[in-house]
Amino acid sequence: MKLSICETCGTQYQEDVSLTGICPICSDNRQYIGDNGQQWTDMETLKKGHTVKIIQINERLYSIKTEPAFALGQRAFLVLSPGGNVLWDCIPLLDTAVIDFINSKGGLKAIAFSHPHYYCTMNEWAATFECPVYIHQNDAEFVFYHGDHIHLWSGDIHPLWDDLSIVHIGGHFPGSCLLRIGSLSPKGAILAGDSLYLSKSKRHIAIMYSYPNQILLTKKEFVAVRKKCSGLSFDTLYGAFDGQNLEGNAHTVFAASMERYAASYEI
Repeated sequence: MKLSICETCGTQYQEDVSLTGICPICSDNRQYIGDNGQQWTDMETLKKGHTVKIIQINERLYSIKTEPAFALGQRAFLVLSPGGNVLWDCIPLLDTAVIDFINSKGGLKAIAFSHPHYYCTMNEWAATFECPVYIHQNDAEFVFYHGDHIHLWSGDIHPLWDDLSIVHIGGHFPGSCLLRIGSLSPKGAILAGDSLYLSKSKRHIAIMYSYPNQILLTKKEFVAVRKKCSGLSFDTLYGAFDGQNLEGNAHTVFAASMERYAASYEI
């Protein structure tokens, strides 16, 4: 069966979905169909024109990105940990170079996600590294290709091992999550995807229903996200895109941003 990849968001589908209509991730109000209409590609075609760029951020963290940029252009993160490594979010391209690199670091024990825009080719990644994929139950409706490795979890926090835990905050998607790494910085670091979105100035953190379509959360949704994050300890944040590294003062920026939102919502 041919597995096709949406060129706008990078999500991979089985043939009966992808070749008969529009990408359901892109047709959702949070996303969009490209200006040229629905376009599909596949893994082999992607390999011919793209490579994977790997950058070391610190001794335990690497960013992984498709180049030239494809689809949403996000970066995934490889988190090294004694009890097993985690891939946070995903990129569409899976080639020999990135497989060899990850295996040289001990492989993967799990893949976990911030939200559905980065599911990409998660089933191929999971099959290659023979590991589970952790997705919050609240986003089950956005899993359109149900591979054997997908594991749905529920609740507010899903501890993994060592100092790693997935934290559900909602907001952008019903199941939007963060990955907290307790010892990566003095007060802990979070990998945010764009469940939390760091601005270019690095002085504001946004939480929106749709970033590309500029749709705000409702007041009720904002209050729920703020409450979920209020007790979370962190001083460092790494977002989904290049330049979204905020080290040392991330919680201060977050708190000020939430106050700014609260004033706008007249809370």
